[in-house]
Amino acid sequence: MNRVIAVVKDLFFVARIRETARLVGTPLDFARAPEEVAPALAAGPADLVILDLTTNGWDYDAVLKAIERATPRVPVLGFTTHALARLTQPLHGRCERVVTKETLTQELPRILREGVPA
Repeated sequence: MNRVIAVVKDLFFVARIRETARLVGTPLDFARAPEEVAPALAAGPADLVILDLTTNGWDYDAVLKAIERATPRVPVLGFTTHALARLTQPLHGRCERVVTKETLTQELPRILREGVPA
């Protein structure tokens, strides 16, 4: 992987993703607010965006539009919780894959090395 951008505000997942990326050797940048997404994408090529779909108050349409405008198109791995899966459902179609936080935690090393499976 060239670089992963994690759009995550939750400090627990920031730490988990950062440490796992360090261990597998994947370059990683964070966008911790919606307005940080476009500059993060403009900073250089990215192979994957990991997007937390559970942050209250975020304009996910704006976040996903910023990602969709990136050239070349960057695949999105969204993550949610079982409890919020139905609420986040309208966003799932704009992601290559959506997983629960539990699945993300289990698969994170592979995802950071290989990306989102086709």
